[in-house]
Amino acid sequence: MRALVKETAGPGIVLREVPVPVCGPGEALIRVHFAGVCGTDLHIWEWDSWASSRLKPPVIIGHEFAGEITQLGAGADADGLLAIGDLVTAEGHVVCGHCLQCRLGAAHLCRRTQIIGVDRDGAFADYIVMPASNVMKLEGIAAEIGAIMDPLGNAVHTVLEADVPGSTVFVLGCGPIGCFAVGVARAAGASLVIASDYNAKRLDLARRMGAHVTLNPGSDDVPARIRQLTNGDGVDLVCEMSGHPSGHAQAFSSARLGGRVNLLGTPTRTTEVDFARDIIFKGLTVYGVTGRKMYQTWHQMQRFLRAGQLDPRPVITHRFPLERIADAIQVIKDGQAGKVILEVNG
Repeated sequence: MRALVKETAGPGIVLREVPVPVCGPGEALIRVHFAGVCGTDLHIWEWDSWASSRLKPPVIIGHEFAGEITQLGAGADADGLLAIGDLVTAEGHVVCGHCLQCRLGAAHLCRRTQIIGVDRDGAFADYIVMPASNVMKLEGIAAEIGAIMDPLGNAVHTVLEADVPGSTVFVLGCGPIGCFAVGVARAAGASLVIASDYNAKRLDLARRMGAHVTLNPGSDDVPARIRQLTNGDGVDLVCEMSGHPSGHAQAFSSARLGGRVNLLGTPTRTTEVDFARDIIFKGLTVYGVTGRKMYQTWHQMQRFLRAGQLDPRPVITHRFPLERIADAIQVIKDGQAGKVILEVNG
């Protein structure tokens, strides 16, 4: 089969012919139709400090995908929940099931998590093997949408960890997951959704996903505008998606007294925080978001999608065949893309 492989330490990814993976007991072999390209794949392509410390080449990359089950190992079709021919996606975090976090129902925080496309072979290939327990049937959800349910789930987790109906929400950073978060907040009944980013293309995508107001920190005094829009109070919920120290500062200053800041953006350097002023005396709740809750987030997301309340497709801006991974990476680097999709066998 074809696969995009991080073959050796250093920049780039190569297309190779490799054996189709073997489907073992409790596993499903899935023919990949579509796969999403994300910032993690860019880090791997660039071979930055994170990638070089985490990956052990060779490994097939890619962790967002949807496709069709072509084989089920022994025990994988327990209770008839999965069948050959089903269109599916999958949770890309493979967890142990035995650590304290798994046993407490917080498997998204499993200390032994293996991520497909990072710690084990991933989805930028004609076929991928997944534990059947990780596989989610699409059941009417388009395969192209199924391929981006991993990052969409990050947005669902970030937004719905708060009490959203009727609330005011500020999404800070409008990359694909930030734009998805705008749509999730609208679908969940927020009364006001504000989005900010320096990138005009991303702000346009945020508007298409339903943002009532968009702000550009390069030209707008964001905290002041938010106070104007909220009768001087600040917002109930900030979804910080940028991971930048200036974004953290704006997040804490834009939240109302007793408000909430949910942090998804991953910093590359340390943020200095005045805990007394920004968190303690404001009575803020601060929540760190890791992946998707297994499997509460997935069921919430599926219900929004099947009901037609949430449509992430406006965020998809580019589609490439598997062979054009370099072009896919480049449009992300150029900053003019929303979500980028690889059409593998779709």
